[in-house]
Amino acid sequence: MRLATLVLVTAFLATFHHGVEGGGLSYDFYTKSCPQLEGIVRASLQNIFLTDPTAPAALLRLMFHDCQVQGCDASILLDQGSGNLAPEMASSRNLAIQKREAINAIKTMTEMTCPGQVSCADIVILAAREAVSMSGGPRIRVPLGRRDSKISSYRLADASLPHPNAGVSDVLTIFAKKGMTIEESVAILGAHTLGVTHCFNVLDRLNRLQGGSESVRDINGGFLLFLRLSCPQMSLNSNMSFVPNDPSMFAFDNQYYAMAMSGRGVLRVDAEMASDRRTARVMSHFSVNQDAFFRAFSSAFVKLSASGVLTGNQGVIRRTCNLLD
Repeated sequence: MRLATLVLVTAFLATFHHGVEGGGLSYDFYTKSCPQLEGIVRASLQNIFLTDPTAPAALLRLMFHDCQVQGCDASILLDQGSGNLAPEMASSRNLAIQKREAINAIKTMTEMTCPGQVSCADIVILAAREAVSMSGGPRIRVPLGRRDSKISSYRLADASLPHPNAGVSDVLTIFAKKGMTIEESVAILGAHTLGVTHCFNVLDRLNRLQGGSESVRDINGGFLLFLRLSCPQMSLNSNMSFVPNDPSMFAFDNQYYAMAMSGRGVLRVDAEMASDRRTARVMSHFSVNQDAFFRAFSSAFVKLSASGVLTGNQGVIRRTCNLLD
């Protein structure tokens, strides 16, 4: 990360520090109970990232899907739902979620060193933080102290996770509830710079474009042809096929914004943000100023990770992340 970005991110976190600690989270939460924690997470993920370049995008997406439902509480990791309901992973919105087993592996390592101290929820956040940093993005200092939920329900996931065809107003409303400004809301969607979009999400948008419910003016003609060839209608393997989110899909950079501004946004919201009067200026700014994107993303990441969490005597600390034990 460039020095200017590091200085400004640090300045932001200094002002945010007091408010977060007042909410039950702390930047030095494990200083005494598990000082090795961040080193354990980093070392574990280095091996995973070396063998699987798709892992950073998967872990960042895992965090987003966990935090959107009941706050960041590791409920997405549970294999068993609440009562007679299926767990969150049964939701169609979580169809492409991967790397849950990586969190379990890190949890096993922390239990060997600091038994009963570290929540799965905090490991999810730290893994996502490392995914961003190790992919070339900002190094984000995050407050810790979350507890794990005992509740997991596919109905909660269906109700809370945005639809692939969500528009600008939808996502701005979602992130405003997390305390984000418009600039931060645009920045947090920059997480799309990592990884791919599966065709089962793209096909819905192609149907909207063909039916006229989304304007073709927001998409480059050549890019539209590319999407149609990559994700043909009535495809039998739309769950397996995908398109890259931007040309540098393994690097955390600002290419997502450059693509969107040129009419090459993969999802509806990517395209609409480039032309919507509320977001277009920010999109344009991020497309040419990566440091500005990194600063806004860092503050948005901290706000998302601190929203609606369980702390203190709430929730539990699971010994195994996928089980209520």
